[in-house]
Amino acid sequence: MIFIAPATLGFVVFYIWPTLRGAYLSFTEYSLLSAPKFNGLANYDRMIHDSFFWNALGVTVEYVVINIGLQTVLAVGIAMLMYRLTKSITVRAIILAPYLVANVVVALVWYWMLDVQVGVVNTFLGWVGIDPVAFFGDSHWAIPTVAGINVWRHMGYTALLVFAGLQTIPSYVYEAAEVDGSTEWKTFWRITLPLLRPVLVMVLVVTMIGSFQIFDTVAVTTQGGPINATRVIYYYIYERAFTRFDFGYASAMALVLFAILAVVSLVQLRLLRARESDLA
Repeated sequence: MIFIAPATLGFVVFYIWPTLRGAYLSFTEYSLLSAPKFNGLANYDRMIHDSFFWNALGVTVEYVVINIGLQTVLAVGIAMLMYRLTKSITVRAIILAPYLVANVVVALVWYWMLDVQVGVVNTFLGWVGIDPVAFFGDSHWAIPTVAGINVWRHMGYTALLVFAGLQTIPSYVYEAAEVDGSTEWKTFWRITLPLLRPVLVMVLVVTMIGSFQIFDTVAVTTQGGPINATRVIYYYIYERAFTRFDFGYASAMALVLFAILAVVSLVQLRLLRARESDLA
């Protein structure tokens, strides 16, 4: 007990207590200038009629779909290439390198590279005859751009998780498929993917939770614009709490987001049969 006491204390102080405090504040009107005043379900009723909340939730879902879709496909592709072509530690380090850079730094670098006036990407587009693209200033491009930045940063880490899962698949399974005349494509769909399901479920759940928590890239690049096109739910909660000091309402939104993440995670684990393996 003594050895786990520091970790337990940190968990209680930094996780359990803030969660309980936030749940309490969600039923109050609180702005730091006065003591919390209990208002029942007023914050939740307000949320139902708040068009900005629903817009933020919709923008977040759009980001999650793009981010998870691209990241998972690219990660599986990279992992398969590493598994088939090379298992070099140097290659793994290179692939993991973007994940080791802070989110804010990555966002700043890409913000400069994609600038509509002086960005190197638009410079290259101009060389091939394509008009400059306002990646962060166009409402149609903003969320896909933010998602692309985060896919670039995280796909190496996700690929290594999938690569680790590939190494757990026994070689005799592939040898048997080869003897039966299975093609590479059929082997991938009928053997590799099914046997990777426990790892992919874990990757999808972790990626989904992280995607709903997107904040720093938006805060550095677009600040929720243009015209709320990138105002994700985390950024909206931040605005309500630390810009307008509406902590009661922000706590209510945070609690609802927690509930959404819990439900979606449980549904994923149940539907994708996370605890089962096709290797028998």
